[in-house]
Amino acid sequence: MTYERDILDEFADRKKAPAYREVIAQLGMVVEDRSSGFCGDVVKITFEAVTLRDRKNQQRYFTWKPGGFLLEGKPVTLIRAAATPAPQASRKTVTNSGSVASAEPVRARVARAARIWVEGKHDAELVEHVWGDDLRELGIVVEPLHGIDDLAGAVRDFGPSSQRRLGVLVDHLVAGSKESRIASAVRDDNVLITGHPFVDVWAGIRPQVLGLAEWPDVPRGQPWKQGMCQALGTDLATFWPRLRNRVTTYADLRPELVGAVERLIDFVSESDQGPAS
Repeated sequence: MTYERDILDEFADRKKAPAYREVIAQLGMVVEDRSSGFCGDVVKITFEAVTLRDRKNQQRYFTWKPGGFLLEGKPVTLIRAAATPAPQASRKTVTNSGSVASAEPVRARVARAARIWVEGKHDAELVEHVWGDDLRELGIVVEPLHGIDDLAGAVRDFGPSSQRRLGVLVDHLVAGSKESRIASAVRDDNVLITGHPFVDVWAGIRPQVLGLAEWPDVPRGQPWKQGMCQALGTDLATFWPRLRNRVTTYADLRPELVGAVERLIDFVSESDQGPAS
C-alpha cells in the first residue's frame, strides 16, 4: 500500500510553530508581552529589543520573538521597520504640518535661545508629532510648562528679549476663563500667548480620526480626560498614545489649534537669531 505522505511528515507538520501575523512596531503602540503579561506602550525600538512603558511609568524591554506579543488581544510577531533608503536629491517630501521639505538630509540648526512653552507633556508630544520636522529645521525647542498658574513669574525668570522670544500655547483660552486672566497679566512685546478653546489638547484632535462625529460630552465637575475615556469604554493610561498616533497631518487637528501653533512658530522664528545659552 502506498501513502501519499509519510506519517512522520504529518507529525513534523503538527510540531511546526504556528504562524503569527507580523506587525511593524511603532512608538506609542500598546501591546502586551505574552510571557509576562506586562502591558504598555512602545517607547523605544532597537535592533535587539522593544521597550514598553506601563501605566505606572515602569519600563521593561523585550527581545523580538515570534508571536511574543498581544495586540488588541491577538498574538502577533512584532518586527522592526525596514531601513528606508536615502531619498534622491531631486525629490521633495511633505512634513506632517504640510510644509514642503527637501528630501536631502537636513541637519537640525543650533537651538535658538527663543522657546515655545505648552501646558503639558501631551501638548508637547502632539506639537512635536505634527511640527517636529519644521521645529528642528528652525532650531525651535518646545518645552512643557505643567501648568500656567505662575505664568507671569515664569516669563520674568525666562527674561524674553528680541533675541530670546517666547511663545506660549494655552489650553482653554476663552473670554472670562481663568486661563485668559492669567495670560492677560503678561505684557511683553517679546512674548506671544496664543491658545485654543478646548479644555484639553486631546479635544484639539478631530474625533473623526477614531471614526466619531464628536467627542463625548463630559459632565461639569468630572475630570475631562477620565470622563471621555469612560464614555468611550477605554483605558486612560493607554488611550493617549493610540490617539496621538492616529494623527498623521495637521489636517487631523482642529483649525483653532493649528492656527495657534503656527502663529507661535512664526513669532519665535522671526526673533533675532541667538544660540541657546
